[in-house]
Amino acid sequence: MTLSWRSSIDARTTKVDGVQPPEPVNGPVAQPSPAVPGQAVPPTVGAAGVPPGPLPGALPGSPPPVLARRPRNRRARLWIALGAGILALLCLGGVGVFISVYDEATEIKRSAPRAVVNDFLAAYLLNKDDNAAQLYLCKSGADLASLDSYRKTMEAVERDRSVGITVTWSDLTDDTADKAGSVSAKVQQTASDNSRLENTWRFDMVDQDGWRICRATMTQ
Repeated sequence: MTLSWRSSIDARTTKVDGVQPPEPVNGPVAQPSPAVPGQAVPPTVGAAGVPPGPLPGALPGSPPPVLARRPRNRRARLWIALGAGILALLCLGGVGVFISVYDEATEIKRSAPRAVVNDFLAAYLLNKDDNAAQLYLCKSGADLASLDSYRKTMEAVERDRSVGITVTWSDLTDDTADKAGSVSAKVQQTASDNSRLENTWRFDMVDQDGWRICRATMTQ
């Protein structure tokens, strides 16, 4: 009688409130892997990606590590700005040097009478640049009628005889005093057929903020 009474109590206890006892698990149960000496055990990562506890090797009681924000690339921006500034300075300096060299190369030399005549003949007879030649003439009243006729005759010979003529000059001598004077020069035409023509010219000059040519006259 005692055994049957206990069995009925156990049966009633297992079916209280309609809850069935858990079914036994069949098959092998996974066991935690044993720790390997010298191998760090990865910490458990929480839902927010931050370890719930201190990292391995942290001192007891130390605050949890704070994840550093991604630093802005300020150094790279600084170097870029610095390089752009240096490049701009170099460009400005190069422009300044170019202007200075250009001014020196194109500066009109009027301090020496013979240099003025030399540059004038190069502009008027060799390059045939009237605008450049005008820079070496008197400020007003320059007489170049003879020299203009001389150049036109030379151009007509080149056209009619189909030859090229090269103009050279030499033996420049000056006779100047104070603010007036003259420079003489031998001007030679050499054609491509080896024919030559040589004449002597006198250039009357005055000093008007530097020496300038007022008249050109053929003397021989």
